[in-house]
Amino acid sequence: MSGNTVLYGIGNRTRWSRLTRDLFTDLQKGLLLNNKFSRKVKLKNVKIISLVMHGNGLLSDVHLSTTSHLAFFFNAAEWLVTNQDDNGGWPIDVKRTLMPGVMELKPGWYSGMAQGQAISTLTRAFWKTRDRKFVDSALKAIRLFHVPSEKGGIVAMFMDKYVWYEEYPTTPSSFVLNGFIYSLLGLYDLKYLCETIQDVCSPAQVQQTLELYGTGMTSLKTLLPLYDTGCGTTYDLRHVTVPGSAPNVARWDYHTTHINQLLMLATVDDSPILKDVATRWTGYMKGKRAKHN
Repeated sequence: MSGNTVLYGIGNRTRWSRLTRDLFTDLQKGLLLNNKFSRKVKLKNVKIISLVMHGNGLLSDVHLSTTSHLAFFFNAAEWLVTNQDDNGGWPIDVKRTLMPGVMELKPGWYSGMAQGQAISTLTRAFWKTRDRKFVDSALKAIRLFHVPSEKGGIVAMFMDKYVWYEEYPTTPSSFVLNGFIYSLLGLYDLKYLCETIQDVCSPAQVQQTLELYGTGMTSLKTLLPLYDTGCGTTYDLRHVTVPGSAPNVARWDYHTTHINQLLMLATVDDSPILKDVATRWTGYMKGKRAKHN
């Protein structure tokens, strides 16, 4: 941000490439850096006057459109394929602190949530293009679902019995609910793809995706009650894994996410607990409370 000008760099490029930007989002992010703008800008009040390029290079064409969702989607899928490391993941190169001095992650950690969302993106890219590189990348991404958190992976164990794919693989474990469910959704997408299209996955890979998803769903159904406060939900289980720690109560937007995630899973799993819990948690948003003695 320079004065009233929002500047974005695109880095050094040595070959032709397509750049897709959401100008309104760019504007909003830029304005957040300027303390003068405290209110959100509405799209209807924004008009593009000009586009200005600085630097050296070649520009072949410029298009303005109201939406470009497919371009964003494939840009993301291509980025995932290109930037996946040898472990099958996309390391997060920033420090993350859930509880100072207790739950901290150094740069370079992996996230079960990120792995799951990447798998969902890659499988959808394959459905759209039938390009083998996308499904290969998705299959490579499940490697970390076999690596314990303490060894640089994403797998935690609750009471040494129930597998959990950690959004934040801290020690002690945090057991974040929404991140775990996103990992399950990714595994379901890959499982469904492997089961549906013949010869895309080997028999061993089909079995692997089935086991990872099935084991995770068993853990979810078993541990769901631990997140229920009787009037809302908790974001994680730090009150269980860190002695003397208070519950980390989920704010309403995360509570809503929990409900939506359970309802999404209920469309592919007919276990009553998913709908029953989602219904009860929806009631909490309307003022209902669990019975007391």
